[in-house]
Amino acid sequence: MRPGTRILLIIGGGIAAYKSLDLIRQITKAGGTVVPVLTRAAEEFVTPLTASALAGTKCYRDLFDLTDEAEMGHIQLSRAADLVVVAPATADLMAKMAGGHADDLASTLLMATDKPVLIAPAMNVRMWEHPATGRNLALLTGDGVHVVGPNEGDMACGEYGPGRMAEPAEIVAAIGTALGTGPLRGKRVLVTSGPTHEPIDPVRYIANRSSGAQGTAIAEALAALGAEILFVTGPAEAPRPAPAEVVEVETAREMLEAVLARRDVDAAIFCAAVADWRMAEASGEKIKKDGSGAPPVLTFAENPDILATVAQGSPRPPLVIGFAAETEDVVAHATAKRLRKGCDWIVDNDVRTGTGIMGGSENAVTLITDAGAETWPRLTKRQTAERLAGRIAEALA
Repeated sequence: MRPGTRILLIIGGGIAAYKSLDLIRQITKAGGTVVPVLTRAAEEFVTPLTASALAGTKCYRDLFDLTDEAEMGHIQLSRAADLVVVAPATADLMAKMAGGHADDLASTLLMATDKPVLIAPAMNVRMWEHPATGRNLALLTGDGVHVVGPNEGDMACGEYGPGRMAEPAEIVAAIGTALGTGPLRGKRVLVTSGPTHEPIDPVRYIANRSSGAQGTAIAEALAALGAEILFVTGPAEAPRPAPAEVVEVETAREMLEAVLARRDVDAAIFCAAVADWRMAEASGEKIKKDGSGAPPVLTFAENPDILATVAQGSPRPPLVIGFAAETEDVVAHATAKRLRKGCDWIVDNDVRTGTGIMGGSENAVTLITDAGAETWPRLTKRQTAERLAGRIAEALA
C-alpha cells in the first residue's frame, strides 16, 4: 500500500465488526489513512468513538447530519478516498449494493462513489449459501466490485462453514491488489494448487494428503504485491484465493490442459501435488468383491509431467518454479529434480513422517536455484508464501 492511501471504511452490522478495528490499525500501520463510516447496526458492535480514535479521523454515521453536510457532503466523502472498503459486508449490505439502494449513509456513499470498491463478506453460513446472496455476489462482481473472503471456520452462532470475514491482514493485501499497487503490478502469475483425484471407479480415486493451503497462501501473497493471479486447483480443502481467476480441475490431465491454455504469463508456480499415476482404464462401474478373496488387478499409467512440459515448452514463462515433496535425501533429490524438469527454482518440502507438513499449517522448505540450496526456517504457510512472493518480485523486477 502506498503511503497516504485514503480508505473509506464502511463497517456493517455483524459480529465481525470487531475485526474492523484491527483492520483500521493495520491500514494505518501500512501507511494508509482511514475514514470510518458506521451503519446503525454496526453501532451495536463497535462505538464511533473507538473507530474514530483508532483512525485519528472523524467517524461518520448519519446521512442527514447537517453539520457534516456543511463540512463535507456525502458526494465529496464518497469520492475523497482512493478505495471504498466494506468490512464486514453483511448480507443486507450486499443486497442493498446489488439492488442500488441508497437509504442510509453507507448505501448512499456506495451509490455515489466513483472509486473502486472492495467488500469483505461476513455472515452465517446458511446466509452465505442462500441463492439470493449468490445472485447478489454475481451482480456485484459483474459490476467490478472486488471481493476478499469469506473464510471457512467456526461461527459465533456455533455453526461451521464459509462465512467468516477475511482476516485484517488478508484485507490489507486485497486493498493493494484492488489499487493495483506493489512490485508485481502488471505481472501475470500462474499458480497450481491442491491434489489431483484420479478415478479408479465411480466411487474411488487415487489422491494424496495435500490441503491446497500453501497454494492459496502463495496466490494471495503474490496478489498482495499487485500480481494478476491465474489459479488452477484440484479438489482442495483450502479456500480459493481472492481476487484470482480460478479454474477448478480434478485430474492431472485436466490440470495440464488448463495450464497450457494459460501459460503465457510472467511466472508459473507449480505447487499442486499432482498424482504420478492414474488408472490405465478407470472402471465405469463400482469394482466389487467377488468372494474369492483375491484383490482386483489395477493397471496404472503414468500421468503427464506438467512442470516439465511447461519448463521445457514454448512459450515458456520467464520464471518457472516447481515444488518437491521429499521424505529422504531431500536436497539431493530436489536438486536433481530441478535439472531434470528444466525449471528455474524448486521449493523442496520436507514431508517425512512426523513433520506434520503435509496437510498442516506450517512448512519447512529449502529453495533450490542455480546458486545452490537455501534452507529456510520452519514457518507458517502464509509466512513461507510471503517470503517466496518477495523473492519472485525481486526476480521479475
